[in-house]
Amino acid sequence: MNEDFAELDVRPMLENGGEPFQAIMSAVDALRPGQGLKLLAPFRPQPLYGVMSNRGFDHEVIETEGGDFEIRFTPKALPEVQLSTDAGEPELWADPVVDLDLTDLLPPEPMVRILSEAEKLDEGEVIFALLSREPLLLFPELAKRGHQWVGNFDEARTTYRIMIRVGKAK
Repeated sequence: MNEDFAELDVRPMLENGGEPFQAIMSAVDALRPGQGLKLLAPFRPQPLYGVMSNRGFDHEVIETEGGDFEIRFTPKALPEVQLSTDAGEPELWADPVVDLDLTDLLPPEPMVRILSEAEKLDEGEVIFALLSREPLLLFPELAKRGHQWVGNFDEARTTYRIMIRVGKAK
């Protein structure tokens, strides 16, 4: 189990009427790869669990003797490489002819840009793209167009990397 945690005590902030969400997100952004966050709070911050899960963290809640809570957010294990059912052997694909950094774009713009670029390429050519989240809605669109893909998150779980090999339209 990971024992490397940064600690953030939001109790004083809450006692003074403050809203700690931005402080929590800043603390998460400052974490080193593989590092967890130990959050001290006067209650169970249940809405935060989903936010942190989407950012790649599991949580464990420990009630302290004084009735407060220690919430340990630990990085989830990285998922295996994901690939389309017909991807074959991606290590044999050609080098990408298009590199896209779409991490600053809001949905659906990354999907629109990727599909637009794919239309310009010949069969077998490859696109490499960086995204700010896993492109769940993109996968069926790629399959529908006959494209193959392989992807995963980087070690910090902040960027999804995907390679798409252009295929024949189905």
